[in-house]
Amino acid sequence: MSTPRPDPPAAHAGQPVGARGRRGPFRAGDRVQLTDPKGRLHTITLQPGREFHTHAGRFGHDELIGRPEGWVVRNTAGIEYLALRPLLADYVLSMPRGAAVVYPKDAGQIVAMADIFPGAKVVEAGVGSGALSMSLLRAVGDAGELHSYERRPDFADIARANVEAFFGGPHPAWHLSVGDVAEALDETDVDRVVLDLLAPWDCLAAVARALRPGGVLICYVATATQLSRVAEAMRDDGRFTEPAAWESMVRGWHLEGLAVRPQHRMVGHTGFLVTTRRLADGVTPPVRRRRPARSAGEGEPGVDDAWGHWSPDDLGERPVSEKKVRKVRREVAGGGSDPVTGVDSGGQSVTPDTTGAEAGGPKPDHRT
Repeated sequence: MSTPRPDPPAAHAGQPVGARGRRGPFRAGDRVQLTDPKGRLHTITLQPGREFHTHAGRFGHDELIGRPEGWVVRNTAGIEYLALRPLLADYVLSMPRGAAVVYPKDAGQIVAMADIFPGAKVVEAGVGSGALSMSLLRAVGDAGELHSYERRPDFADIARANVEAFFGGPHPAWHLSVGDVAEALDETDVDRVVLDLLAPWDCLAAVARALRPGGVLICYVATATQLSRVAEAMRDDGRFTEPAAWESMVRGWHLEGLAVRPQHRMVGHTGFLVTTRRLADGVTPPVRRRRPARSAGEGEPGVDDAWGHWSPDDLGERPVSEKKVRKVRREVAGGGSDPVTGVDSGGQSVTPDTTGAEAGGPKPDHRT
């Protein structure tokens, strides 16, 4: 099941999709990120006549509508809030989610190291909550094409709602299909393939058929055992160049007067990235010279035996509860509380969500 490429919204005629919502004074319907004096974040959607409430006062949304970005608003208790539009990285870390998201540090690496360019034809598998899809759509632009595959219909619904909320409507470059990419992938002459899957090695045959010569395959995997297996599978396939792998870690710095030092917390390991490129048909890759590995002794299990069949439990992945997925799916579909404003259908404010902040990441986004 896939969604057709929609026509660009009329409001975006003459400019890229999503650009209008990133410029100019605040308008009704804009998402605004408020930062309080303690650095805590609150995201609201501006609506005429509505108010932003905390335990320490309130102010009306009308005080921001028509104001320039970077405005400071004061509530009834005299507390000042800096108002800015949330960046993509802010939105990704605070949006409703079913599956875990690809962190901004990894999404940036994928866009740069896979050379995702405007107008590119890209296939993505493992959409999750749609975080990486947003970065890929920005990179390919309105004239490009991103075909995303997700095996779970509930995750696909959440991803679609998140992406459309960020861009202000359907993106003309995006196709979203529910299915297994190893079986459903039928595109040809694809420029780039991005896999965020439990077993990306199962998709290599389909990917090799889809990629053009010189096209890039990049895989995002969580564990060293997955990294080892997909790299060996790329070598064994014979249609790819020698794979390269790395990980990135981000450590912020505390900046206050002369107290300039690394922060105590950081965004450490989130996943490994491994890339390779498609060889021309009929070409045999050059033999790579390596130091011979020590072979397993007689009676000891080899690498192939150790790999076997893996499940998420084998890799230490925490399962997403079906109850949580159903709740998020209802929220993004319009039922229950608004995932952005945090106000339920009866107009009552909802207690901000202060949980789920990742170690070393931004402070929690209190959706009010």
